[in-house]
Amino acid sequence: MQRLLLPFIILIVASAFLSAACIRKQDDSDNNITESRDTSITESGDRAVTDPPEAKKNKPILTGADQPELYVPYLKGKRVAMLANQTSIIGKRHLVDSLKTLGVNIVKVFGPEHGFRGQASAGVHVADEVDPTSGIKVISLYGAKNKPSNEDLADVDVVLYDLQDVGCRFYTNINALVRLMEACQENNKELLILDRPNPNGYLIDGPILDMKYKSGIGMFPIPMSHGLTVAEFAQMANGEGWLTNKAKCKLKIITNANYEHDMPYTLPVPPSPNLSTQQGIMLYPSTCMFEGVYVNHGRGTHYGFTLLGSPAYKGIYAFSYTPTSIKGMAESPLFMNEVCYGLDLRTYDVELLRKSKQINIQWIMELYKNHPEKEKFFDSKLSRQMNTIELLIGTDQFRKQIIEGKSEKEIRASWEPGLSNYKKMREKYLLYR
Repeated sequence: MQRLLLPFIILIVASAFLSAACIRKQDDSDNNITESRDTSITESGDRAVTDPPEAKKNKPILTGADQPELYVPYLKGKRVAMLANQTSIIGKRHLVDSLKTLGVNIVKVFGPEHGFRGQASAGVHVADEVDPTSGIKVISLYGAKNKPSNEDLADVDVVLYDLQDVGCRFYTNINALVRLMEACQENNKELLILDRPNPNGYLIDGPILDMKYKSGIGMFPIPMSHGLTVAEFAQMANGEGWLTNKAKCKLKIITNANYEHDMPYTLPVPPSPNLSTQQGIMLYPSTCMFEGVYVNHGRGTHYGFTLLGSPAYKGIYAFSYTPTSIKGMAESPLFMNEVCYGLDLRTYDVELLRKSKQINIQWIMELYKNHPEKEKFFDSKLSRQMNTIELLIGTDQFRKQIIEGKSEKEIRASWEPGLSNYKKMREKYLLYR
């Protein structure tokens, strides 16, 4: 009988040892945990990228959340708050449900744009609620307030962040991250980030935000497509002094395993209602700019950011589609119930973007050139779009360059000085090659 029990005893002891080892400080560990306080950000980044790329080939990418052995022991016995949504999963199960099963005390959840379960339309304010599945209180950070209050964090020991991002300045998750970092810093709480791959991590392109166009869809001086994971961005925000009063948030990071920025990565869960296809996610850095012009970009269909059209292009383009009201996605889309003619990008070879490492600006140049009423093209009031082209692109030069008929080469040349400086800055904060 003792011989039968011996393997189980060994397993229990080994598990306990692993749990203890998992929360060692970064200076004592070469696993996927890094910590960043007032120490050198570059130091943690250099250590994280030492594995040779060939060692990661043919291994499955593991997100931070997919490695619970690295963070569950740290969370045990603590009161945990989370900023999470429908993308916060371990395998096929929601992180909240998994952590509760593992005995983690989750006292509240903060919900971002689109809500905790990802069912609200873009730009729609979300109210506080009690999640019917978990029974946990959900405090919206996209409505009456945009960051946790001191009261919200009074009964919390540690805050956890796990949101899938798509690598664009105008995707609002990074704004929510920095506000959360500020709240944690103000209340002396540590922020644990479960990192996730950036599906557009290979892409660093577009003009740097001119800060006079700072808005809810662009808060930081970075390009349209920034080429960072959320954990890398958090380190950049700390290091560059982007928090209020240049404060620094105490960070603990669980990095992705077997991941590099140029690796293809298919998202297991749509990150938002209108980014419901992998094609749309890959085209998003190039087609989200159409939210600022008089062209429908697929809202009112199930192919957001892969269709570009307007009734004005009848007789110019053969392809057509009709936007309709879709609850939870686009209830009043531009050109609702009107036949739109234009470009069908659902079968566009996104590998061309990967090879060029550039966003596509030819589509907007072409559609402006072919629009029969050019004075309406950039009129965001007429189009009832949420944002102007300046807020999305981050500069007032792009509109002028398109109208003046500048070439793509000339437009890109105007971006290069800012991009070159950004790429040098980015190197300091990389956790992956």
